[in-house]
Amino acid sequence: MTKTVTPAEEKQMPNPAEIAQAYADVAQRASRILTQHLEKTAKQGIAMPTDELGVAKAFMDLSSRLLANPVKLAQTQMNMMWDYFSLWQHTTMKMMGVPLANPVAAPAKGDKRFKDEDWEQHFLFDFMKQSYLITARHLHDTVSSVEGIDAHTQDKINFFTRQYIDALSPSNFALTNPEVFRETVKSNGQNLLKGFKNLLHDFEAGDGQLRIRMTDTEAFELGKNVATTPGKVVFQNDLIQLLQYNPSTPDQFKRPLLIVPPWINKYYILDLREKNSYIKWATDQGHTVFVMSWVNPDEKLADKSFENYLTEGTLAALDQVCAITGSKEVNTAGYCLGGTLLMTTLAWLAAKRDKRIASATFFTTMLDFSDPGELGIFLDEQSVSGLEKKMADRGYLEGSEMAGTFNMLRANDLIWSFVVNNYLLGKDPFPFDLLYWNSDSTRMPYAMHSYYLRNMYLNNKLREPGALELAGVKIDITKVKTPCYFISAIEDHIAPWKSTYMGAHLPSGPVKFVLGGSGHIAGIVNPPAANKYGYWTNDELPEQADDFLAGATQNPGSWWTDWQQWVTALPKGDEKVEARVPGANGWPVLEDAPGSFAKFRLDKQKKA
Repeated sequence: MTKTVTPAEEKQMPNPAEIAQAYADVAQRASRILTQHLEKTAKQGIAMPTDELGVAKAFMDLSSRLLANPVKLAQTQMNMMWDYFSLWQHTTMKMMGVPLANPVAAPAKGDKRFKDEDWEQHFLFDFMKQSYLITARHLHDTVSSVEGIDAHTQDKINFFTRQYIDALSPSNFALTNPEVFRETVKSNGQNLLKGFKNLLHDFEAGDGQLRIRMTDTEAFELGKNVATTPGKVVFQNDLIQLLQYNPSTPDQFKRPLLIVPPWINKYYILDLREKNSYIKWATDQGHTVFVMSWVNPDEKLADKSFENYLTEGTLAALDQVCAITGSKEVNTAGYCLGGTLLMTTLAWLAAKRDKRIASATFFTTMLDFSDPGELGIFLDEQSVSGLEKKMADRGYLEGSEMAGTFNMLRANDLIWSFVVNNYLLGKDPFPFDLLYWNSDSTRMPYAMHSYYLRNMYLNNKLREPGALELAGVKIDITKVKTPCYFISAIEDHIAPWKSTYMGAHLPSGPVKFVLGGSGHIAGIVNPPAANKYGYWTNDELPEQADDFLAGATQNPGSWWTDWQQWVTALPKGDEKVEARVPGANGWPVLEDAPGSFAKFRLDKQKKA
C-alpha cells in the first residue's frame, strides 16, 4: 500500500532541483577559491613549513622520555582502562534505566561545549562525552608529569596538547554533537550546506587563509552604533590622531584626562556603546577626555620604533592636551600595552623633572614580564627570531596573526564555538559589538614590535633601572613618584594579575592596586549601571600577590566609581573650570570622532 504524502509533509521535503543547484554553486565556488590559492602560491614560491615555536622538538623530547619509562607509561594506560571499564558499567546501567548518582567524568564548571541536555540525558552522547573527558584527562596528566623537561618546554607541551584535545572534542563534529545531529535531520542537511558556504566565505575573506567570523561585521559602523561618543579629532601625526570629546557637564575638572590605548587593538573598546562606554562615563563625571587613536601601519612605517611611539605618541599627545586646555597638569590612563608605554613615559618625564602628569592609571598593565602567563609559550629566542624574519619581509606584523594567537589562549570560546555555530549548524554569526571590535585587527611596525618583544618579554629590561635608553634618557621606573592606580582582572589570561601586581611595586610614589572581577576586557569595561563582577581593595600593598588578596575587601559594583573617588581625592584633584568644547578656543578641528585612523579596517581593504 502506497503512503499518501500530505501537503504539509510535501512542503517540508527538500526540492531536488534546488539542492542540485546549491551543490553546484558550492562546488564552483570552492573550485574558484582553490584555483586562486594555487595560483597565488605558485607566484610567491612554495615555502617549506617551519617550526618556529619548536613544537616538534618539544614533543620529540616528550616521546623519548615517555618511552624511557615504560613501567610508568603502562601504569598510566591501565589507569585509563579502569576508568573506561567504569564508564562501560555506568553506560550499561543507564541504558537499563537504573538511576546513577555521579558520572565517571564530568565537564568543568562553565564548559559550554556540553550544555545541550542530550549530552547528559541520552546514553550514547553521554558515553561519547565521558569517554572524551576520560581520555583528555589522562592524556593531559601523562604529558604534564614527565620528568626531566625544562619548564618552558613543558609549558609548550601542555599548551599544544590542550589545543589537540580541544580540537578533538565530540562537540566539534556533526555526527557526535546532538544539537548539530538534530539540526541536520530536521533540515535534511541544509545546515551543513549553509555551513560549507560560510566556510568558503571565510576563506575568501581571509585571502586564502581561514578567518573565522565571530560576528556580523556588516551590522556595525563606527560613529553610528559603536564609538558614538561625540567628539573631534584635534591633532594628527604619522602615528596618532588625538580625539577630544564634547563636554556633557557645565563645568569640568581642571585636569584633563588623557587615555593611552594599546596599539595592538583600537581605542573604541572603551567606547563601544553608550551604556558601557568608559569614555562616555568619564565625560559625564566631568572629565575633559582625550584619547589617542593609533594608526594602522603599513610597510611605510616599518622603521617606526618604540622610541617613536614615545615621542610621536604619548609625549606628543601630552603636549597637545596641555596646549589645547591650558592646563599644566594632566590625569592619564593606559590600557595594557598603552599602560606599559605610559609608565615608560612617566620614567622619561621623571628624568627630565617634568611633572605635567599628575596621576597615572594602569588598566591590566604589565611592567615586570618575568611571568607573562601562557603568552610566554610564543616568546623565546627561536620564535621571536622567526617572527622578526616575517616582519622584515613585510615591514609589519599582520594583525590577524596576533589575533589568532590570542584566540588560541581561549580556543573553545574563541575558535571552536564559532566553528560549530557557523560551519556545522550553518548559522550566521550573531551581531556583537565586542566581537566586532575584536575582529578589527591592527598591524604593528617591524622596528617597534621587535624592540617590544625583545626588551620587554624576552629580556625584561623595563623593570631594570637604566637598562633601556629612549630619546636620550635612561628609563628608571623607580624614579616615578606620580600617584598611580593599578586595576587588574582576576581571570585575565593576557596580563595575569599576579604579574601586573609585581609591576605595581616598581614606582616609588603612592600606589593603589585594585583587583577587578572577570577577565582582560570585561574586568575593565564594567560600568556601574551593570552592577557586575565587583572588585577587591586593600589599603596595604604587600610583597606577594596572594597576601594582597587574602587581606583584601571585596566590593560590589564597578571599580570605575572607586577610581573616580581616588582621582578626585588627589591634591587639587577636584578643582573645576568651565566646560571645554573642542575647537572653541580656536584650536583647529580636523574631523569628527572616531576619526579616520579608527575607521580604517584591514578586512574592508582586502574586499576592496
